[in-house]
Amino acid sequence: MGKLALLIGVSEYQPGLNPLPGAVKDVDAMRRVLIHPEIGNFAEVDITVLKNPQGQEMQYAIENLFADRQKEDLLLFYFSGHGIKDEYGKLYLSTSTTRKQNNRLFKASAVAASVLHENMNESRSQRQVIILDCCFSGAIAKGLTVKDDGSVNLQEQLGGKGRAILTSSTSTQYSFEQEGSDLSIYTRYLVEGMEKGAADRDGDGWISIDELHEYASSKVKEAAPAMTPKFYPIEEGHKILLAKSPKDDPKVKYRKEVESRAKEGQEFSVFARRILDGKRDEWGLTPQEAAAIEEEVLQPYREYEHKRDEYEQALIQAIDQQYPFSQTTQKDLKEYQQYLGLRDEDIASIEQRIITPKQAEYEHNRQEAERLQQEQERTQQQKQQAELRELPETQSSRVSQPKSPSVIQTNIQTDIQTQQFEFEYATIILKSSLDRGKTYEINRHRGQAEFFTENLGNNALLEMVAIPGGQFLMGSPEYEPERLNSESPQHTVTIQPFHMSKFPVKQAQWKAVAGLAKVNIDLDPDPSFFKGANRSVESVSWDDAIEFCNRLSHKTGKPYRLPSEAEWEYACRAGTTTPFHFGETITTDLANYNGNSIYASEPKGEYRQQTTEVGKFPPNAFGLYDMHGNIWEWCQDAWHYSYKKAPADGTAWMSENDNDNRLLRGGSWTYEPRDCRSANRSRFARVFKNHYVGFRVVVARLRTY
Repeated sequence: MGKLALLIGVSEYQPGLNPLPGAVKDVDAMRRVLIHPEIGNFAEVDITVLKNPQGQEMQYAIENLFADRQKEDLLLFYFSGHGIKDEYGKLYLSTSTTRKQNNRLFKASAVAASVLHENMNESRSQRQVIILDCCFSGAIAKGLTVKDDGSVNLQEQLGGKGRAILTSSTSTQYSFEQEGSDLSIYTRYLVEGMEKGAADRDGDGWISIDELHEYASSKVKEAAPAMTPKFYPIEEGHKILLAKSPKDDPKVKYRKEVESRAKEGQEFSVFARRILDGKRDEWGLTPQEAAAIEEEVLQPYREYEHKRDEYEQALIQAIDQQYPFSQTTQKDLKEYQQYLGLRDEDIASIEQRIITPKQAEYEHNRQEAERLQQEQERTQQQKQQAELRELPETQSSRVSQPKSPSVIQTNIQTDIQTQQFEFEYATIILKSSLDRGKTYEINRHRGQAEFFTENLGNNALLEMVAIPGGQFLMGSPEYEPERLNSESPQHTVTIQPFHMSKFPVKQAQWKAVAGLAKVNIDLDPDPSFFKGANRSVESVSWDDAIEFCNRLSHKTGKPYRLPSEAEWEYACRAGTTTPFHFGETITTDLANYNGNSIYASEPKGEYRQQTTEVGKFPPNAFGLYDMHGNIWEWCQDAWHYSYKKAPADGTAWMSENDNDNRLLRGGSWTYEPRDCRSANRSRFARVFKNHYVGFRVVVARLRTY
């Protein structure tokens, strides 16, 4: 049995292709591990190394690698350099003379992957390993066949027969060199996996091709998630044994222990740290040796974090120069993300943090300009209507009838007449686990609140409950069961007094307002899936809800709007700090949600599989109904992944880049109890409609008499 390898690295290129200094260093690193007697155990004379070859030299070496070989020979072909696809998607391996001009490849100057195919297919060797560290290398797998000229019995320790193709990327992806490293990202971890023994996943003392791929792929995804190494085994190619690994090596064992506990590069927990220190002492490693291994394992995460920092700094610099971005700048920004290999979700969080304040400033300036223009128009209207204001102020300022739709009243000091109503709200007390039967009891309490009523026409009345101002702690504590990271950090918010609709907007109310004059968009007068005048309206988008508020404002002369997220949570909690305004848990006796799931120790409840009429269940201590369950409720705010830099004054937190995701609160009839918690947050696109999404309205506290 022979073990032969051809290692090719191309770093120097003609104009039109960027140099790749790491390519020839990749070859040296691969050669080092292959000739090591305790790792690859290849004979030096059986390894051919080509650095910056021309096309003919490269083709000859490929033919020589595969020709006149025996069935049991192990053949390894390795290439590091530019991979180029032509207009038909065919892959070419670059040479030092490869030319590319105006995005056109001069094919005669490169080596077609088909040359490699042909030589592989014609070879008698039944153990072939192909490793391509180049862009679009996944395209190599197209069109491969297996040459089978009879079976051969190989010794088990020689590994399986067949072919294995490892590529640094898919057929549509770029590969990257590693900043601050002599080697490319992919080759770096191939070498590390063999040299450190880290790729020996099963600890049998051998590194098979599939183990090597698994290790390198996992590391690449940590350092450059935009790359996706691929593995194409043919027949038993995945079993081919490429290198040895020392059995029971303490450094190898410690590395595996560290890798199993490294989560997204975060610091080890106190418990993990104690386990690692114990393993280190047990296996006889020095603190310095253990620290070096930990540094190697965590390095990919830290490199990726450095790339994120680079992107963030570049974004800050670009915003300082120009905002909003031109289309050209936006295109460049996207290409820069691809160049760094950053995930979309990481980019979203960075842009949310950096662009949001700038967009808010831009939007504020735009709105201020619009406000000044509207103020000028309003002043002109006031002059024209001066003769209508001859009545005493105490009478003319009272709202006894709806205003004309043509007059938008935005003075929040408008007088209104309020009434008081009494109600019964409920709290849940969890019982001792020693009790039998139910594990909770429901207590009833008397409450009282003020409200005023809007007559919407068609016998539809809108009741608005007075919510007192105050401060509260927004978000959930870390110990709250089933909380989400998006509910952090908890922060103090000051809320000004306001009025909120006693119920989610009902279908009768929706129909009445939908019949009013259009402001911006059309409204379906009967959009709901579950019909009923006294049921919540649902299947309405955020934009629909905004239009409803605009029409309602036109009719009443009051500035109706959706609640801010902070106002909603403050109103829902009604002075409580527990997961629900009922207490530590919730039951389907008190709210409409999916009773097949439980939150605390209460038994399963009823799953009604539809909305219920509003007011069926007890309100909270503010006199608001259906704050938990029944339907999700739109809020004014755009979606943010956490409360970092959230406003502390209770105002809506919009997005600088005007993202399409909007906030929802409260859970619904089809969601689990955890989704109904006071602090739970969700999001949908602003155009989203479904039969579990509705809303309620608020208006700033008006002067009462």
